[in-house]
Amino acid sequence: MCKFGTKFHSRTKSKYLTIFNKIKNKYFTLMTLDHTDLNLLALLQVDASLSNLTLAQRVGVSPATCLRRVKALHVAGLIERQVALLSADRLGQQLGHGLTALVEVSLDRQDAQALDTFEARAVADGAVQQCYRVSPGPDFVLVVTATDMPSYHALAQRLFNTDANVRNVKAFFSVKRAKFETKMPLPLD
Repeated sequence: MCKFGTKFHSRTKSKYLTIFNKIKNKYFTLMTLDHTDLNLLALLQVDASLSNLTLAQRVGVSPATCLRRVKALHVAGLIERQVALLSADRLGQQLGHGLTALVEVSLDRQDAQALDTFEARAVADGAVQQCYRVSPGPDFVLVVTATDMPSYHALAQRLFNTDANVRNVKAFFSVKRAKFETKMPLPLD
């Protein structure tokens, strides 16, 4: 038994997990996607609730092969997560989530620390649905959702007015959402 007991073991375990993750990431970065993998990704983008048996039938492989491939796609990070997409219109009618804004944010200082600091604050705020660093033009574009104008104003106070580094904010309020899609285009035949 080691004199340090658990501390030594947890450090060693952490070291080996780090090495394993580096090897795993390197291996799966080199993963080549074939037609079956692309078909699985396409099907899962449309409906992630499909059973393994249904997926296997639709792509023409055995259920065991299908399960193994989907697991590999998860491990490789090609499937980030599976979520339920809520109806913004119906939820807005029920709960009052009626305001969506696209917000351009320009900072006074654009050094790495200033960009990272603002990004961390924006990403941590629950009203921010999407956050992009962009170039040229503003430094960030945010997609935010609020129940009404007072809640948007509170968001603006939290994110834009309390930070002395925010130079300019330009908000565009949505009057109609013509398209909302989460699917990534895939090179399928």
